[in-house]
Amino acid sequence: MSTPDPVEPTRLDARQLRRAVLIVAGLNFSYFFVEFTVALTAGSVSLLADSVDFLEDTSINLLIFIALGWPLARRALAGKAMALIILGPASVAAWTAIQRFSDPVAPEVVPLVLASLGAIVVNGTSALVLANVRHTGGSLSRAAFLSARNDVLVNVAIIAMGLVTAWTGSGWPDLVLGTFIILLAAHAAWEVWEVSEEERLASKALAGEEID
Repeated sequence: MSTPDPVEPTRLDARQLRRAVLIVAGLNFSYFFVEFTVALTAGSVSLLADSVDFLEDTSINLLIFIALGWPLARRALAGKAMALIILGPASVAAWTAIQRFSDPVAPEVVPLVLASLGAIVVNGTSALVLANVRHTGGSLSRAAFLSARNDVLVNVAIIAMGLVTAWTGSGWPDLVLGTFIILLAAHAAWEVWEVSEEERLASKALAGEEID
């Protein structure tokens, strides 16, 4: 997911934007634990990797919330912390994928499909909440909306993968899709880190300090 620099909304729209991103952050943070737990129980790499995306979306929406009130220096520190938080479960998913490559095991399809259907509801609701404010907070809020909308397609892909798994009995579809989602999560964490670094440098420039 792309994470360009935030643009401050007008004072009139700020309250609506803050409320929207806080709701979306809460939805994503709550469902992260649901999908993460189901993924471990079902033995699905792709579902485990997708749970990281909920943590990513939580971070991005919290960054928007923070960007409306915090100075650049504190915003940069928060962004870096969130990038590290994203890498935590992503590392768990990556380690699981590495272990599975020698002997891919097919995940349990029923809990995988049910969790993905729940993810579609959460991501679809997030997209609807963000739709009304996607032009309010600049490029970052639009990116958050597009991410929630596109995540629905990822959830559909996981369901399709589950059907293929049920048909073939192979663990490879889950492993391949999971690896792809893990790479997306790692890239997202790097982008969040880059944005926070740009904010750190901007804060030093505004303070007249030497930029390292």
